[in-house]
Amino acid sequence: MSAVAAARERVRAARTAARRVALLPLLVRGAVFLVGLAGLLLAYPVELFSARSVLALTVVAVLPAVAPRRVWPTFAALVTVVGWVFASAGYDRPIALWRLLAVAALLYLGHTLCALAAVLPYDGAIDPNVVLRWVTRAGAVVLASAVIGVLLAGSGQLGPDSGSQAVTVVGLLVAVGTSGLLGWLLRRR
Repeated sequence: MSAVAAARERVRAARTAARRVALLPLLVRGAVFLVGLAGLLLAYPVELFSARSVLALTVVAVLPAVAPRRVWPTFAALVTVVGWVFASAGYDRPIALWRLLAVAALLYLGHTLCALAAVLPYDGAIDPNVVLRWVTRAGAVVLASAVIGVLLAGSGQLGPDSGSQAVTVVGLLVAVGTSGLLGWLLRRR
């Protein structure tokens, strides 16, 4: 087979695959992109935004949406964390609780949406309830994490000794509860 015939065959296969793409997997990948871009824009300092830097951040947000099974979700999360650290340390941006919770929530949502996008076939007939349950569960995790974060931040303002002790006790209880839940899930198999 000649190189021209092979190229034509690849173009034909790409056209066929593009015609078969279902709407729901495409929407999930679009959500991966939007959540990733929002996290990146929230993490980086505004002083760094120019046309070139926003284009670079957009490319970083597109990569996990295009290839969620590869290394790109991890790469995008690391770039987001580097932006957060750079903004906090390099630009002396004060660490605001709302921004920290928002970046953490967007990182988690990006991660879990990439996991969903990785298992959804492009051309599959998927029940919308599958995606709805997935997003509802992720929303519940984000909400619970935000509530615990706000409560722990509030307990740190009680005083230097009592706040640290309360955070330590709550952290220990969460660790024990998580270990117990994981043990129960493993025995349930």
